[in-house]
Amino acid sequence: MKKTYFHRVQAQTATKFWINNVTREEADLAIEAGAYGCTQNPSYTWKMISNKKEEDHVKELLLPILKEEPDDTEALVKLQCALVADIAQHFMPIYEKTGHKFGYVSIQGDPFHEDAETIIRCARYNTKALPNLMAKVPVTEEGLKAIRVLLAEGIAINATEVMAVKQALDVCDIYNEVCSSMENPPVVYFSHITGIYDQYLKEYVKTNSVDISPDTLWQAGMAVAKKTYHMCKTRCPQVGFIGGGARGLHHFTEMVGANAVVTINWVGTAANLIEEDPVVVQRFDTPVPESVIDELVEKLPDFEKGYFVHKIKPCEYEDFGPVVLFRSQFESAWKNALKYIAEMR
Repeated sequence: MKKTYFHRVQAQTATKFWINNVTREEADLAIEAGAYGCTQNPSYTWKMISNKKEEDHVKELLLPILKEEPDDTEALVKLQCALVADIAQHFMPIYEKTGHKFGYVSIQGDPFHEDAETIIRCARYNTKALPNLMAKVPVTEEGLKAIRVLLAEGIAINATEVMAVKQALDVCDIYNEVCSSMENPPVVYFSHITGIYDQYLKEYVKTNSVDISPDTLWQAGMAVAKKTYHMCKTRCPQVGFIGGGARGLHHFTEMVGANAVVTINWVGTAANLIEEDPVVVQRFDTPVPESVIDELVEKLPDFEKGYFVHKIKPCEYEDFGPVVLFRSQFESAWKNALKYIAEMR
């Protein structure tokens, strides 16, 4: 097998490559290229429905579900689980080979119903299908309640929608409280959605005509990611870091050197990095200049909330601008999938 850029990254650094929202074909390509795990999100089912190569497979799984499940939302939850479980089968050999350390595939529930009770119910259902399925839970006030319960049950978790340092620290604190006495605690990560955070700030700057250096703005997401990573490694090294939401190749390459996972899409990011085959350079531990932090804090209120621990509270997580932007992408795709299910009936 030809060694890719990702093989070299993983041979030379502690950084691992995961793949995001993949079809079955993309899963195999990513594994061959060195992927150690996978993250799927609530837009996944619509992606599979929209893919000409996968639509027949979707129908094959959906039709028996429709015969037994009268509720469209529940049918979608079951269809998503079946589709993601297919992908988890592709990663099962990695899960077994690494002693259950890697090879996970994370799955998230209905983005319109994210109260703790619903999150817990969906997570229990989703993770029963295969042992390498990991519950993906948003770090909101309700999500944190759910994480506490699910950890106590030994369910592996990807705590997602993290945009602020404080969100990740809350996950670490819950892990320390719940898992410290466990003989075999579950595998837990938090996902800092660095790319979406940058996208949100870029749109804010454009909409509000903020006079800020492009060089400074380019570093915003990574500045928060680096602070989050280092504070959490001190607070609770057992909880892993996932960098996500890539909106450019730098959202992978700037993470290289971290003892972390970076999850990226196959089309547009992973495939491009394999083709470009850049030199492996460890940049993650390069400090962000104080002048950059000062300008970001001065001109962008939502950078200040993300960067400083005491500038945001759990009750504000769900309505934090970057989180809202991220969730809106899932909601649109979920609605499209629900419409498709209704038409299939």
